[in-house]
Amino acid sequence: MGTTATRTQAISVDVDDVTLPGDLTLPAEPLGVVAFAHGSGSSRHSPRNRAVAETLHEAGLGTVLIDLLDPEEERVDQVTAEPRFDIPMLARRVAAVVDWLDRRPATREVPVGLFGASTGAAAALVAAAERADRVAAVVSRGGRPDLAGPALTAVRAPVLLVVGGGDPRVLRLNEEAAERLTAPWSLRVVPGAGHLFAEPGALEAVAHAARDWFLGMRREDDR
Repeated sequence: MGTTATRTQAISVDVDDVTLPGDLTLPAEPLGVVAFAHGSGSSRHSPRNRAVAETLHEAGLGTVLIDLLDPEEERVDQVTAEPRFDIPMLARRVAAVVDWLDRRPATREVPVGLFGASTGAAAALVAAAERADRVAAVVSRGGRPDLAGPALTAVRAPVLLVVGGGDPRVLRLNEEAAERLTAPWSLRVVPGAGHLFAEPGALEAVAHAARDWFLGMRREDDR
């Protein structure tokens, strides 16, 4: 598949009395746009998320990579790890990104997907439940969907759960959470991969699975 020309611009989203910086990357005619919810101790600069985003760009999909914590919250998180587990706050901020995309002429008419990693997956699922009329697909990479709690039953978008075969605890949590989903879902296990998918070929498998899942998404009014 050939590379699609894209344009990246710095953006900011205001929510919770903070301004979250991010990067919006769009091809000329995006097939959809995917907002990333990063995981524990990560940010919009996550090399793993950026690698996945590049695969999505090559397929004609736009992306939003954004910091979900401001600098002070990041400092607290490095010490206490509490903000990364504040799922309601993170979900509120992911939903704010969805709303921001809805206000932009270039993205308001295209399907929106959410890609969550680690605790960010729970935030993505809660946001998908709260913006069920706008979020068209969700992908979780090594995520903690169990932390989404009651919101799992309110998600309407199809959900792909990708877990490493060498990450048995998270695999079990994903299996249990999947049984609570009422939306269509699929569980993809990457053989031999650990939690960070650092093994050769593991992250590429995640990226290709996410690309295919998001290419199949449709807006709510088309479903």
